[in-house]
Amino acid sequence: MDLTRFRTGFAIAFIGAFASGCGIFGGNSDREPVETRPANDIMDEIIEQQRPNRAQSSLFDFFRNRNDAGQVGAVNKYIWNAALETLDFLPVQSVDPFTGVITTGFGTPPGGGRAYRATILVNDPALDARSLNIALMTRSGPVSASTVRAVEDAILTRARQLRQQDSGF
Repeated sequence: MDLTRFRTGFAIAFIGAFASGCGIFGGNSDREPVETRPANDIMDEIIEQQRPNRAQSSLFDFFRNRNDAGQVGAVNKYIWNAALETLDFLPVQSVDPFTGVITTGFGTPPGGGRAYRATILVNDPALDARSLNIALMTRSGPVSASTVRAVEDAILTRARQLRQQDSGF
């Protein structure tokens, strides 16, 4: 008798839990759906909040200490431009200068037979090797470390050349 009572209680509890999970009891069909804002709107609002609110500029603004000219957002502009120039044979899929990420599609270098894809991260405003991280892959998998190092060296060399050209003005 106790086993039958246990099974009956368990069955009633299971059916009650199942029915309440389905929304049969106390469901409110008049509720509005939750709407979220797009990520671009949220990002624009954050950038606007971080921006200094200056209504006007004056003549003294010219003499104030300005930010480093080699900085675009939080990345080094020379490394950023050098990466885009060096890997110009790869089609750019997405670019985000605020996070420093460049994502490319598959492309074949001039005179080469293998298609490559790259993800570049420029994570520091300094012009040094620690600011640059590259992930290269082919259609068959990741490339060797020496190939990645050679591409990093080419990008850093081009970044130094761009900085020298800029300082010549």
